[in-house]
Amino acid sequence: MDPYVSEWLNLVVRWIHVITGVAWIGASFYFNWLEGHLERNKSLPNGVAGDLWAVHGGGFYHVQKYEVAPQALPKTLHWFKWEAYTTWLSGMVLLFIVYYMVPEVYLIDSTVADLSPAMAMVISLGTLLIGWLGYHQLCKTTLTAKPTLFFCVLFLSLTAIAFFLSQLLNPRAAYIHTGALIGTLMVGNVFFVIIPSQHTLVNALMAGNRPDPHVGKQGFTRSLHNNYFTLPVLFIMVSNHFPVTFTHTMNWLVLAALSAIGIAVRHYFNLKNKGRNARWLLPAAALATLVLAFVIRPQTTSSTITTTVTTPQAFTIVQTHCRQCHSAQPTDAHFQTAPNGVTFDTEADLERQATQIYARTVATQSMPLGNATHMSLAEREMLGRWYQSIQQRDE
Repeated sequence: MDPYVSEWLNLVVRWIHVITGVAWIGASFYFNWLEGHLERNKSLPNGVAGDLWAVHGGGFYHVQKYEVAPQALPKTLHWFKWEAYTTWLSGMVLLFIVYYMVPEVYLIDSTVADLSPAMAMVISLGTLLIGWLGYHQLCKTTLTAKPTLFFCVLFLSLTAIAFFLSQLLNPRAAYIHTGALIGTLMVGNVFFVIIPSQHTLVNALMAGNRPDPHVGKQGFTRSLHNNYFTLPVLFIMVSNHFPVTFTHTMNWLVLAALSAIGIAVRHYFNLKNKGRNARWLLPAAALATLVLAFVIRPQTTSSTITTTVTTPQAFTIVQTHCRQCHSAQPTDAHFQTAPNGVTFDTEADLERQATQIYARTVATQSMPLGNATHMSLAEREMLGRWYQSIQQRDE
């Protein structure tokens, strides 16, 4: 596909993905907040489990939640489902545009595993299908009666999948596909459980029967799962901007740690919504983030190169491995313009962006993409020594 067309497809679909994702997660956060702030211990109409008053945008709102359902179905009933479906569908289109159309750029890394494009796509799509089926069956076991144990098993299972993907795919793709799996679990909950349970409740009312409260409880449980999934998914959505995480040798463990921190933050707000202010959770999450940042910091190794590496020497390495993409006129067929507008056409460009070059080629080794141009460790070491020379010169 023409790179210009591909970039616009990426932009439009990603924009749709973000818009609908914000709408879906926003609705999820609101209804969980609503559930936690309902006033229950007061005189309420028959069949009403709780209510609350709110003011927003210059108007007053009165919301009621029924114990099971109202006596009669209202004429207009609002459903929340297309936000979830559109987010997942646009995400899948993004997978095809970014990862499957050019698998050798973002999906496959020969230094991780020498996979064919077809095999890499089978692994990625197969993980989504098998992951959903496994989770769906887990939710049908007696383990759900012990929510804490259930979440521990689920968390360890997703961590194991992240490890599996990190051993086969490009590190960036391993993160994104872990997020795609969690997003699939979330939309699967909406499509296969939450919406059908709501249809069952509505159909019972339309038939003049009292709805089974167990049906509504199933939908609520899956909605709660989705609530805890949200912050890990949001991190993964932006993770491709932070190679210090996905390029780490233990990237799957880094992802697990960041996900646990996100879950802890979400748990704090869920407890707060219920009037239980676990103040220690946010400082603990902040401290855990600082500790993680310290633990995974790039290690400075003593260079075997004792002589100064000059800018012309560094420019030769960059010309060999980077200018195919990072040039005013890229020669790589996948890019019509330089990624992020970063060009290395002159030695002055190199020195001006020395810190970024060091961060991507030496500290995190996230560039070149998938190491497609086979930049050697010796060349990375030379760029590191060049960066030190630049720093010493400018002091």
